[in-house]
Amino acid sequence: MLAYLIRRLGAVIVMVLVVLLTTFVIFYMLPKWAGQDLAVLFAGKNSGAEQLEGIRQKLGLSDPLLVQFAEFVKGIPFGRDFGSGNNVTHCPSPCLGYSFRTEAPVWETIKDALPVTAAMAVGAAVLWLLGGVAVGVVSALKRGSIWDRSAMVVALSGVSMPIFFTGMIAMGIFVHSLGWLHIDDSLSSNDSIGTWVETLILPWIVLAFLQAAMYARLTRATMLEVLGEDYIRTARAKGVTEPVVIRRHALRSTMTPILTVFGLDLGILMGGAILTETTFNLPGLGREAVQAIDGKDLPMILGVTLCMSLAIAFANLIVDLMYAVIDPRVRLG
Repeated sequence: MLAYLIRRLGAVIVMVLVVLLTTFVIFYMLPKWAGQDLAVLFAGKNSGAEQLEGIRQKLGLSDPLLVQFAEFVKGIPFGRDFGSGNNVTHCPSPCLGYSFRTEAPVWETIKDALPVTAAMAVGAAVLWLLGGVAVGVVSALKRGSIWDRSAMVVALSGVSMPIFFTGMIAMGIFVHSLGWLHIDDSLSSNDSIGTWVETLILPWIVLAFLQAAMYARLTRATMLEVLGEDYIRTARAKGVTEPVVIRRHALRSTMTPILTVFGLDLGILMGGAILTETTFNLPGLGREAVQAIDGKDLPMILGVTLCMSLAIAFANLIVDLMYAVIDPRVRLG
């Protein structure tokens, strides 16, 4: 198990380094090769030549690209100093640079938005995983029944309707018409738990409905396939009770593809659910990403991209470890 864990950690480290290099090339090297002056994006088109040159010197934009990349990577674990002489600004670790739009440290903005995104992602993930798997298992066991057909019709509806459609309808009914809920677009860590729950309960349910529908269909299809395997028939022939067959054998094998999809979905949500947060106007990473794209704020876009990549990498690491728990044969791979 230890050797398996070391191999997976090594793969995650390599992937993170590749993501760092790729994102830096996209957001810093390609604009420079295309003739775009990043100093103009930072200061604005109406800035003078002297001001632009000062920005290039302070941010190190005149340095060779390899030097800029080395400074960027070093700044993440150790922090970074911008400028020289008496005009030095220290960016504490993890330093992802300064926003072109707000001139604030990128990590500070991400740190303020991350709790909202994490709370929304984890809450919705619990709902859709429990609900989707439960509905899928029951549908597989009652194949062809009214329950099975009704559940699959609802699941197909959930998969077909985009989040901005169901989200707007839900807000129109429960927030604006009935007034049962309130969406706080300035949600922060200083707010009470009640405010967090009231604000996020609707995004949780809407997002979980969309995702649970897909998980129900996936669970049903996988469970039906597993129930036809030889080892299931052998277990039944030996007199093993049906609940034990379902719980210890069928469901355990069914969880492997579900965990694969779950790791990707949770990682993407942790990196910022752009459509969901924009629909409900939540102050998370998704909304920050949209605002950064609108303002051509390259450091902020880069920071959100790195957070999403890291979230996906570590979510898949956890999934790999869960594979080893569910199926010990994975450790030998």
